[in-house]
Amino acid sequence: MTQARIGVTGLAVMGANLARNLARHGHVVAVHNRSQYRTKALVEEFGHEGEFVPCETPQELVAALERPRRILVMVKAGAPTDAVIEEFAPLLEPGDMLVDGGNAHFLDTRRREAAMRERGIHFVGAGVSGGEEGALLGPSIMPGGSAESYAALGPLLEDIAAKVGGVPCCTHIGPDGAGHFVKMVHNGIEYADMQLIAEAYDLLRQGLDLSPAELADVFAEWNRGELSSYLIEITAEVLRQVDASTGKPFVDVVADRAEQKGTGRWTVQIALDLGVPVSGIAEAVFARATSGAVELRQAARGLPGPTPRTAGPAREAQAGTDFVEDVRQALYASKIVAYAQGFDQIRAGSAEYGWNVDPGALATIWRGGCIIRAVFLDRIREAYEAARTPATLLVAPYFTDALAVAQDAWRRVVARAVELGIPAPGFSSALAYYDALRAERLPAALIQGQRDFFGAHTYRRIDREGVFHVFWSGDRMEIEG
Repeated sequence: MTQARIGVTGLAVMGANLARNLARHGHVVAVHNRSQYRTKALVEEFGHEGEFVPCETPQELVAALERPRRILVMVKAGAPTDAVIEEFAPLLEPGDMLVDGGNAHFLDTRRREAAMRERGIHFVGAGVSGGEEGALLGPSIMPGGSAESYAALGPLLEDIAAKVGGVPCCTHIGPDGAGHFVKMVHNGIEYADMQLIAEAYDLLRQGLDLSPAELADVFAEWNRGELSSYLIEITAEVLRQVDASTGKPFVDVVADRAEQKGTGRWTVQIALDLGVPVSGIAEAVFARATSGAVELRQAARGLPGPTPRTAGPAREAQAGTDFVEDVRQALYASKIVAYAQGFDQIRAGSAEYGWNVDPGALATIWRGGCIIRAVFLDRIREAYEAARTPATLLVAPYFTDALAVAQDAWRRVVARAVELGIPAPGFSSALAYYDALRAERLPAALIQGQRDFFGAHTYRRIDREGVFHVFWSGDRMEIEG
């Protein structure tokens, strides 16, 4: 029997498409699924695309693989992944590899990697972005694990990854859970990006009474400039879609309740643990939660809002033209903040866990295949490849200049949203974050005074070292320590 270069277990859409991608690139792929009909269906329907070795049992899959064995696990995160690992690990030998390509929590990946390492097995947590289409045509891949495992696995992953200028959108991220951590933050940035686009749509639709078809043209035009990205591109497509059964715009027949699978929430939770402000991502997660709070929203529907304002037709037309451009600039500025916060979290996580993640390499592999691919990732890559790495992307020259150009429009948009009563938490929180970073002093000094007053939590001074406390309930004298 022909020995396969790699095996795939778990043949739902993502697993099946990755197996097909590997076969299309000339690799012999052993395929296995707990329900055998999926294995049979894959080979029957797509067997012409390459060479597949169908396997009915884990033992058959392991026997079909060349050494060192590489097994890509594509099952649901959590207990199902643990079950598959425990099923296959006893069949493997030192030096073999188990690769988890699902959206696992990085702490689970760290635990699994440590357990497999004790058995001499390489465990690789690989983030895969691009959805079903990317899995088939070329995703962005973020593998963690040992350098030794990447030497054997990396060439296959780079082969099937998306390419930008001939460069594969795949690189070794770092040890143990680094790959899944980076994929988690990638998804958090994705949440923020989608929320900002939705707010831009809402502001233009409610503020200017533009139709979805007209807004499709706006987003298509934006996609030709500095906002060019996959998400802007598909936004135009979604807004142009007409529902076949009603003839209404597709976006008007979809329930306004955004769902989530957890990676955005994990990003915010871990950011809190690391002490990294990711307010844009957090607002996106909370906005989805608000959209799903149906009973709460219904109960609050009658709350008073701003008094509608009117303007003459000529003035409204001119204001509309200006407002579209203002929203475009506000969207770009807010998007810069969201990416900057995500990269700050990756840097903090890398330092906390000793991963040595290269942010410039991430910007490189996110340029193609993944959901957040965008033209301005080249600018991020350039910023991190500069001789002096910026403390935050906001102070890199290109982004500082872009924010300087956009900030007046950004402020007008946030003010207009408040005036009209249109919720824009992403735009407003991004602007607040920007203003907080550039402020010479923040009101946190008052908070420290309050904390010391009610809890004797102490404070620091700006004029000398040490920690201090005031006897608030006594003579109000200050003491050190």
